[in-house]
Parts: sequence; structure tokens; C-alpha cells
Amino acid sequence: MARRLVVGVDSSTQSTKVEARDLDTGAVVARGSSKHPPTSPPVSEQDPATWWAALVDAVGLLADHRHDVVALSVAGQQHGLVLVDDRGVPVRPAKLWNDTVSSPQAERLVRELGAEVWASRTGSVPVAAFTITKLAWVADHEPEALDRSASVMLPHDYLTWRLTGEHVTDRGDASGSGWYDPSTDRVLPDLLAAATGRSGWEHRVPRVLGPTVAAGPITADAATALGLSHDVVVGPGSGDNMGAALGLGLQAGDVAISLGTSGTVFAVSDTATHDPSGAVAGFASATGNYLPLVCTLNATKVTDTVARWLGTDPAGLADLALTAADDPGAAVLVPYFDGERTPNLPHATGTFYGLTNATSRAQLALAAHDGVLCGLLDGVDALRSVGATIDGRVFLVGGGSRSSAYRQRAADLLGRPVTVPETDETVAAGAATQAAVVVTGDSFDAVIARWGLGAGTTVVPRHAADHVRAAYRAITEQAV
Repeated sequence: MARRLVVGVDSSTQSTKVEARDLDTGAVVARGSSKHPPTSPPVSEQDPATWWAALVDAVGLLADHRHDVVALSVAGQQHGLVLVDDRGVPVRPAKLWNDTVSSPQAERLVRELGAEVWASRTGSVPVAAFTITKLAWVADHEPEALDRSASVMLPHDYLTWRLTGEHVTDRGDASGSGWYDPSTDRVLPDLLAAATGRSGWEHRVPRVLGPTVAAGPITADAATALGLSHDVVVGPGSGDNMGAALGLGLQAGDVAISLGTSGTVFAVSDTATHDPSGAVAGFASATGNYLPLVCTLNATKVTDTVARWLGTDPAGLADLALTAADDPGAAVLVPYFDGERTPNLPHATGTFYGLTNATSRAQLALAAHDGVLCGLLDGVDALRSVGATIDGRVFLVGGGSRSSAYRQRAADLLGRPVTVPETDETVAAGAATQAAVVVTGDSFDAVIARWGLGAGTTVVPRHAADHVRAAYRAITEQAV
């Protein structure tokens, strides 16, 4: 009997990654990846066609394993805005989550309706990252593009549409759009009208599918382009953070800290959260419950930059940083290199504080890692403040979790053990898990248990670091 495989797709800001897993055991059989064009915020845009090309390239690297694929799902970068005409052709480049030029539109929408209204109706207060603010920016600056738009999509929706021809999304990604209420599973037409200045836009956004509902069978054209069987089933997909939570097998009370291009902190919750301060986004999960989340714009790009300044690479910077862990000095880095989303300071810049003639290279390296992590750990506190239960396991994921300094300092600064999963491809793993559920009808818990998701290495605290967080908090509270 032929082996049956499912494919999980992680379409991120930087690349498309795919992995083929054995449907029964969850073992990774093959992987592929393909780069996306680089972006430079505050204007961050990509041609959606490049995502499809990258998906074709990445799936092609699965080679002969493609013949055994029975299902596929896409987890994509959240919040981006894709506008297509009635032929499905993008009317302009997609604006990505880290494009911050729509901050005036975000401010206007919050001012007109009020933060309390946004939080109570959508679970979140829109900032420049959210799709609805980008839609408002296009309405203000490129109304002719809006007039030519027949459909609105988020990045994962676009790829699902290219795979199936269906204009659909899921609760997770919809909950980051700004026009959807995850508590009632309803699109909110008046919020779309407030953003676009036009009525009827609720008919142009994707239909929201349940977490185990197939988007459809793959189209013949897509199957041929990808080298897949024509009977492959495509799952509803989700946002990348929702995919990561699923790929980790997060249970209620567990927390994930993700270090990638952006930084995120999220926890699984059985109840919806509503934070009018805007710090916590009240997202839905990919499994039917909720995923309260805090996002920062600045994560591993900060330490990459500081490494370049100090004439080393990220691994060298991590080694250097750990030599200062017992003597960190007074250096503090506020890492708002690309502005910041949480707190909402889109025009901020990064700043070193506490430098003296005695400050060493190692202390600068440590301050760079600590600054990124302190911002994220403030997010853990914010989750607790809105009622999320976070007394379970703590996971460190994303590319930064491979760093020895990020691992150890996360445990030190948090004062709790941190688990680093065996693989950092948790988004693709989550998408593959969803594909397995959709094609088999098994429960999420059954697939997670069968595949052993969430296993990893435990890192325990070794250095007292309360004073580091206190110094960071004192400085950043003055900036807000």
C-alpha cells in the first residue's frame, strides 16, 4: 500500500517552506523552500504571484514524494492585503503586515469608532499592521485600484484560491483582518464601509470556513503546476501564528514566544479576549477556540543588525552575549528599529541607553538579545492582564529559537523553564496537522498525540535577570 502524505505550507514574509509528513506517524518525509523578494518597511509590498511561484518551486523539491500527497493546507503571514480584479489578477502589489504607512488610517478608524467598540466587536484594536487599515489606505491614496477590485484576500487566502479557485478563509486569519467578529463568526459590513467609504464590501471578502472544512479539491491547473495528484484535498488554512500554535500542540494555559522577522507571544484560550488598550489582539485559533496574541515588529532582524555592527554573525553575537550574562552592565537596548506595533509607535527608532566608556562588546550583544526578549515578555504580562491563563508550558519557537543566547536569556528573563521544540518549522507542521484532520476526519487532539507534536529541549534559568526587565520597563514606559 502506498504511503499517504500530507503537505503543510508556511508562506511567510521571507519565503515559502513546505514539508511532507506521513499521515499516520507525522514523520517528516521531505522538505522544500523558496525565497520571497525582500521588503524594506515602512513600505513593505510583494507581488502575490511571487508567492505562488515560490510555492511551485518549494513543492517541486519534494520530488517523487509528491505522488503520495493526499491533502495540503497553507498557513500564511497574517494581515496582508491582496486586491484582485474580476479575473483574479492583483490590481496592485500586496501590502504586508509590516507595512506601516497606514498608521494615519488606523488612528482615524480608532478615533471615529472608539477603541472600546473595536475591541468589543472584533476582539482587537486596529493598528497599521491590520488588513482593514491597509484597505483604508488604498481607499484614500489609490481609489481607482479599489474601484477595480472584485475580491479582497489575505495572503493565505490568495494561495488557497490559486489552489482551489475558492474565495475562502478561516476563523484564525479572518480574526486578524479587522472586519470579522470571532466571537459570533460574523463579517461586519459597517466596519468595511468605515474603511472604504463604500457599501457592499462584505460581498468581496472571503467566506469563512470552519477549522475542519475543506476549502475544496485542488484544481486541475494547480495540480499540474505543482506535480500533485488531481484528487488532493486542500484544507481551509490559517494565519502563521495559528499554524504555529497547532504545530506545537498548544493546550489551554500554554504560551508560545516566537522569534522571527517579527516577535509574537500567544496563548490558547477557551474564551474570547477583548483588550481596548490594543496590546492584545483577540484572535481566533485554527482549532475552533481563541488565540490571544501580542506582536512586536522587531525581533531577530535587530540582533542580525547589531551583529553586523560588531563585526560578527548572529551565532557569534549569541556566543559573545552569553559571556556577559553574569556582568550585563547598565546597557539597555530599546529595539524599535522599524518603528513598533506593540506599543503602537510606528515612527519610533531604536535606542541604546546606559552606555559608558566601560561598556563592552559582550554587554552590547547581551543588551540586543535582552531588548528583543523584554519587549516580548511584556507581552506575556499583557496576556495575563486580559485574563488569559498562562500557567502551562512555555515554548520558544521561530528562527531565533536556534540561538543559544535567545534560549538561555528567555529562561533567565522569564524565570521559568522554556521548551525549544525539536523543529522550528512549527507553522508548516501546523498546516500539515490541519490537512491531516481534514482528510481523515480525526480530531486535532488525536493527530497531535499520534504525531508527538511539542516535544523538545528544556532550558532552565541560570542567571538572575529581574533587574534587566525592570530597567527596560522603566525606560519604555517613558516612551509610550
